[in-house]
Amino acid sequence: MTTLRKFIENCNIDAEIAYDEPMARHTTFRIGGPADAFVRPRTADALSALLTAVREEGVPIAVIGGGANLLVADRGVRGVVASTELLRGASIGRDGLLRAEAGLPVVALVRLAQESGVTGLEFAAGLPGSVGGAVYMNARCYDREFADALESVDYIGAMAASVSSTAIERDSWAYKRTPFMSGGSLSGSIVVAASFRAVPGDRAAIASRMAQLEADRAAKGHFDYPSAGSLFKNNRDHGRPTGKILDELGFRGRRRGDAMVSPKHANIFVNAGGASAADMAALIEDARSAAREAFGIELETEVVMLGEF
Repeated sequence: MTTLRKFIENCNIDAEIAYDEPMARHTTFRIGGPADAFVRPRTADALSALLTAVREEGVPIAVIGGGANLLVADRGVRGVVASTELLRGASIGRDGLLRAEAGLPVVALVRLAQESGVTGLEFAAGLPGSVGGAVYMNARCYDREFADALESVDYIGAMAASVSSTAIERDSWAYKRTPFMSGGSLSGSIVVAASFRAVPGDRAAIASRMAQLEADRAAKGHFDYPSAGSLFKNNRDHGRPTGKILDELGFRGRRRGDAMVSPKHANIFVNAGGASAADMAALIEDARSAAREAFGIELETEVVMLGEF
């Protein structure tokens, strides 16, 4: 740890830094052991400098956003966890685009769009996590996805030392698949900002739609306990939503310790108190095994596991 501290200090980047930081403070599950070093760069250039330094030194690093769709191990994460949390700038430019940095919460982006009379993002009302994470995974809900509104993405390349930008080629974006994910043309790159088309709309109508969707999320139990939202992806080949599949298997209310499936929706797994990552991982595997045995299907998680499981 002393060596890691010296390395971080020698990087001399503009960032907030903490050591042995409990990751439960930084995930929507409120689960996770300590990161050896938790670094929150204040600018994209500072993040780029950190990425270059760890690459040259061979120090392990994981980059996170708002902590949604993230299950961190009870034993924590070795090396550096870099968070985009402080990258929260947002504005509407003369080019007519709504630009937001990666660390801006999605709910703040949607609220800014509504206040500015911009439509096309209200589908994400109440969605947990950050802009960077939502763009990275092409978050989807209520039959719309982020790629439907995206114009371009700013990113730090896997081997680059500066920020680049790419226009959206819609054919490269699919259901919860993007060029930034494993196997994509920009795999290993870090999203630092995104620009959205600023389509004019009626503020009252946008606010009404947002309230409707937020109420629907509340009715499904999204806000009852700390959670990552929907745990598994939906797969059309399965013939029905994953929540319906797990409902048929009797998973509502199923528990492993304080890791629990919501009594309101079988695809929402929650921390009912003091859930451990081990219990949550076991509950996830219970669901996957049950679906495999009953229907011969493989459920794919939206949630990413990070750290020493």
